[in-house]
Amino acid sequence: MTNNFCVIMAGGVGSRFWPLSRTVLPKQFLDILGTGRTFIQQTYDRFAKIIPPENFLIVTSVKYKDLVKEQLPELKDDQILLEPLRRNTAPCLAYAANKIKSLTSEANIIVTPSDHLILKEDEFINQLKNGLDFVSQKDALLTLGIKPNRPETGYGYIQVKKRKEFNDLDNLYKVKTFTEKPDEEMASIFVDSGEFYWNSGIFISSLGTILDAFQQHLTELAIKFEKGRKKLNTSSEVPFIKKIYSECQSISIDYGIMEKAKNVYVLTADFGWSDLGTWGSLYENKTKDTNGNSIEGDNTLVYDSKNCVVEISGQKMAVIQGLDGYIIAESNETLMICRREDEDQIKKFVTDVRIKKGDSLV
Repeated sequence: MTNNFCVIMAGGVGSRFWPLSRTVLPKQFLDILGTGRTFIQQTYDRFAKIIPPENFLIVTSVKYKDLVKEQLPELKDDQILLEPLRRNTAPCLAYAANKIKSLTSEANIIVTPSDHLILKEDEFINQLKNGLDFVSQKDALLTLGIKPNRPETGYGYIQVKKRKEFNDLDNLYKVKTFTEKPDEEMASIFVDSGEFYWNSGIFISSLGTILDAFQQHLTELAIKFEKGRKKLNTSSEVPFIKKIYSECQSISIDYGIMEKAKNVYVLTADFGWSDLGTWGSLYENKTKDTNGNSIEGDNTLVYDSKNCVVEISGQKMAVIQGLDGYIIAESNETLMICRREDEDQIKKFVTDVRIKKGDSLV
């Protein structure tokens, strides 16, 4: 019987959510939505409906090992794959796929980021089951695409071509192109055309198909892992991974494989998805008062203000007056006040703070 595995990618630092998200405690380990569960815990809970606990792998930075163990105590140490360096998603997936290959010869793999919002979980699980069924029978790399409701410039897009006949599915298509984060004019053209879907960053494949794709499109990386696969699950795993990561290029799975492969398909769906990658996307998904303000913090008073997102932690008293369309966020002895429309400057703020004050505040 084929095993189904889930690989959760949890190594990012979430700098666009600064100052709440910091290098020592990035957003996947935070309960930004106030649900009582952090993003990575919600992700685990979601996939645990169809994946057994022993078939999860978390790929994260070596510096986040203790955070993962604390927040997901269900997992054993050998299910937490520790990256010594940040090398984007392709080496991350190569590590996970080879780890699974060292455990079993046949499997299906779901790969997912650790920090997405899914509002319609029943529909999401239904589409995952359809996807697992498809990749278990076909030589296919399958991604999940979301029908766009606005010309969003912060997401990647997938252009579809003809529909693929499989069982009775009416939402399975061959992929024509991938496009990374277009400008507003191009995003509007994409949405108006009806041929483009948001790239959710979640994809599904059989173990054999993804390993073959690495061999074909990222050959050097594939050979490095294949040569040392026997070292996985032994005392030699850590030095082996450290050596590979020091040698391999930083490249995404989309650019390295998905944009080049000929056997890429997409399941289009609406399951209330957001990648919650920015303050803007958080604002869109938070409850707001009659003035359009999203306010977190028991000691916050807001006057004559509208369309603001306010995140004040701890017991600090905050009084805000006369602002329209601002982000006001306080955490770790840092206060940021920034126009929502200018949030793309946050990475610059982080860089400048690091230069001026060192790493302790970022």
